[in-house]
Amino acid sequence: MSDPLSEVIALLQPRTVFSKRISGAGRWGVRYLDFGQPSFCVVLEGSCRLAVDGHPAITLEAGDFVLLPATPGFTMSGFEPVRPERIDPKVMLSPAGEVRHGTRGGKPDVRLLGGYFVFDSPDASLLVSLLPGLIHVRGLQRLSTMVQLVTEESGKQRPGRDLVLTRLVEVLLIEALRSTSGHDAPPGLLRGLADIRIAPAMQQMHGHIARPWTMAQLAKKAALSRSAFFDRFTRTVGLPPMEYLLAWRMSVAKDLLRRGGHGLGEVAERVGYSSASTFSTAFSRYVGQPPSHYAREAA
Repeated sequence: MSDPLSEVIALLQPRTVFSKRISGAGRWGVRYLDFGQPSFCVVLEGSCRLAVDGHPAITLEAGDFVLLPATPGFTMSGFEPVRPERIDPKVMLSPAGEVRHGTRGGKPDVRLLGGYFVFDSPDASLLVSLLPGLIHVRGLQRLSTMVQLVTEESGKQRPGRDLVLTRLVEVLLIEALRSTSGHDAPPGLLRGLADIRIAPAMQQMHGHIARPWTMAQLAKKAALSRSAFFDRFTRTVGLPPMEYLLAWRMSVAKDLLRRGGHGLGEVAERVGYSSASTFSTAFSRYVGQPPSHYAREAA
């Protein structure tokens, strides 16, 4: 059976860039500007307040894990009123030691381990739009362990470091996402996979991408009428079924073209097009340039 979540994570091509320890004491607060790249943190001890733009403020406690797939602006602080210090993560320097906010010295009120990574996929914005904007997981030791491993590996220059980091971050993302209740998630991949009717259709789309699917065939996999399937899929995933299928096909096609070694006819066949010319027309319309040009630029 196809696993859409694993396939989306693999196509995002995550890699770790930076991690650090952060602590706060007394009256403190920092306001991070919109970053756009994925970021994460785990609370090692104590507690603090996190307010992410577009989401209700939450209290973070020891053992909590937070993932922001696209990192909008957010404020992190203690619990006393304070004017937060503004920080632009795009120009922030990378300190060698722990970053302390508020009162210097002494035992902190909270200590966190955080960092960010990037998605190398040019389709990152599309794929990230299928994920929740804020993922908050409480009390899952596996995630804390994964963050510790990522941080330890990123701080050393050992043989195989890049490959190890890629795999660790992929596992970290999957653990975080599958620990989130899909039924409570916003429209997107997790909510679709949690829907007993929509999940079988999504698994078929991913598992048999080259099949010439029709709305009627997909509705049958979901045991729904065509109209009921269209409405439920669109409401649950955030895209109409055939639009989702097209987006997925084009994401896979882009990945094949970037990797090279595949003729245009082979790429067309693998993503469900009967000929190279039909695929080229569809790709050009969707991407804005012919697949041959896209492949050359990617190379």
